[in-house]
Amino acid sequence: MTTTITVDLGDRSYPVLVGHGARSELSALIPAGVKRVAVLTQAGIPWPVDPGIASIRIELPDGEAAKSLSVVEDVCRQLAGAGFTRADAIVAVGGGVVTDVGGFVASVYHRGIRFVSVSTTLLGQVDAAIGGKTGVNLPEGKNLVGAFWQPSAVICDTETLETLPHREFQCGVGEIAKYHFLGGGRLDELPIDERVAACVQIKADVVMADEREGGRRAILNYGHTLAHAIETAGAYDLRHGEAVAIGIRYAAEIARRLGRIDDDRVAEHERVLAAYELPTTLPEQLTDTELMDLFSRDKKAIDGVTFVLDGPDGVETVVGVDPEVLAASFVAVR
Repeated sequence: MTTTITVDLGDRSYPVLVGHGARSELSALIPAGVKRVAVLTQAGIPWPVDPGIASIRIELPDGEAAKSLSVVEDVCRQLAGAGFTRADAIVAVGGGVVTDVGGFVASVYHRGIRFVSVSTTLLGQVDAAIGGKTGVNLPEGKNLVGAFWQPSAVICDTETLETLPHREFQCGVGEIAKYHFLGGGRLDELPIDERVAACVQIKADVVMADEREGGRRAILNYGHTLAHAIETAGAYDLRHGEAVAIGIRYAAEIARRLGRIDDDRVAEHERVLAAYELPTTLPEQLTDTELMDLFSRDKKAIDGVTFVLDGPDGVETVVGVDPEVLAASFVAVR
C-alpha cells in the first residue's frame, strides 16, 4: 500500500509517495513535457529505476565526498555534453547525498530544471529528500553552498530499507528521533511505513508554513548545530544521524540548564535515543573548544550562537545562547 502526502506550495506543490515498491510508480511522476532524464546515482546503489522515457546515467562518487562544488561542475558538464536543456529533468536515486547534489544541480543547471527524488535510505526518506533544501559542503562547514529548489515529486520506497546496513539505517533513525520532539510522539511504536509517512507529514507541514527557513522551519534543525560541528571537526567519521543523536542530547541539557525543560523531559530524550540504540557521547578526540568555534559558522548563527531548543511551548529557535551554558552542557555528552 502506498501513502501519498502532498507538500502544498501552490503551483509548486508536489506529492511524496511512501510505501513498499513505490519506485515502480516513477514513470507516472515524470513531469509532463520532459523529453529525457539524467538518472543521478552511486555505484553501490542496487535499486534500478525505469523513468519510462529516454535517459542517461551519471554516477556520483561514494560518500560525503560527492557533496562538493567540483562534483557539481562535473555533473553539469556531463549534462551539457549530452545536450540537456530545460525540457529535460534529473532523477536522483539514492540517499541524502545523492538527492542533495541532484537537487542542487537541478537548481543551477540552465538556471533551473525539474527533478524527482527517489530516496533509498531512511535518512533521505524522513528528511533530506523532502522540502527543497539542496546543497554541498565546503571544507569550512556542511551545506554552506546550496539553494531552495523544490522537486516535482519524491518517492520513498520502504522496500529499499530492507537491504540497508545497520549503521546506515541508524543514520536515519537519528532523524526520526528528532521528530519525536516535533509533535511525532511515540513514533517508535509504529510500523516502518507508518513511521516514515508520519515523519514526512510533519516535515511537509513545517515546510508549507515556512518554505525558506525564515522562522519555524529552523526547528527541523533540532540537534543539528552540534551535529554539523561534529561532522566538520571529525571529517565525517560519524554518520549524520549518529551526530544528530548526540546533538539532541546536548540540546536537551542546554534547555535544562536554561530552565526551559525539567528532568522528566530530559529523561524522555534519553528514553527515545536509547530505544533507537543511538549514541549520546562525543568522540574523545573532539574538544569542546573546537566544537564551540564551529557553532558560529552554523547557517542559523545570525546574532550570536543560535540553538534549536525544547521548551514549554515545544521546540523553537533560541538566539544568543550564553557561551558558559554551552560549555557547561558538554558534560552531558562526555
